[in-house]
Amino acid sequence: MGARPLIEDLAVAETDALIIVDPQIDFCPGGRLAVAGGDEIMAGIDALALRFRLVVITQDWHPQSHSSFASSHSGRRPFDTISMPYGEQVLWPDHCIQGTAGAEFHPDVQGAIDRADLIIRKGCNPRVDSYSAFYENDRTTKTGLAGYLRDKQVRRCVLVGLAYDFCVAWSALDARREGFEAVILKDHTRAIGMPLGSGTTIDEAEARFRAAGVRFV
Repeated sequence: MGARPLIEDLAVAETDALIIVDPQIDFCPGGRLAVAGGDEIMAGIDALALRFRLVVITQDWHPQSHSSFASSHSGRRPFDTISMPYGEQVLWPDHCIQGTAGAEFHPDVQGAIDRADLIIRKGCNPRVDSYSAFYENDRTTKTGLAGYLRDKQVRRCVLVGLAYDFCVAWSALDARREGFEAVILKDHTRAIGMPLGSGTTIDEAEARFRAAGVRFV
């Protein structure tokens, strides 16, 4: 397909993969874990997918009573933080439960879904959450994405979707951990925006991007 202008000085190459992170109903306004403006980026992501040889989509796919749900812990509320065997865990409202309408993809990304090379469902283990497209939150259990991308001769991951400061961020950092270049297109993401002191603010995420060599444009 050759190189095509994308944004600023970034051009799409044959060795790029577009990683669309969790473009799901529950992460959009009206959903159970709504990200402000999440629906606004879907049509743009759908159009963007046409530029890439390889498209990967992730899908949060939680069983009922997942351990990352606040409802699974007596006296806890959404956005509280607890210690789990694998580290600190933010507790979320029940969301993206397997087989529910909220777990489905947003209709405005249907074109990207139709031409996706791979869809990875994550968060299926009831005892471990999974933000990253590459690893569960225990940081050892792999999704298999890195090997798949290497087999497809991918060198760079271009990341979009929801949410910028969590699943997109962890996926980009893990792309670098696995030896890929990583670029986040901020106009095609939206953030949850956790409060200062939570350890998960947008500024803190971007500091980690700089340290790891993740570009965000």
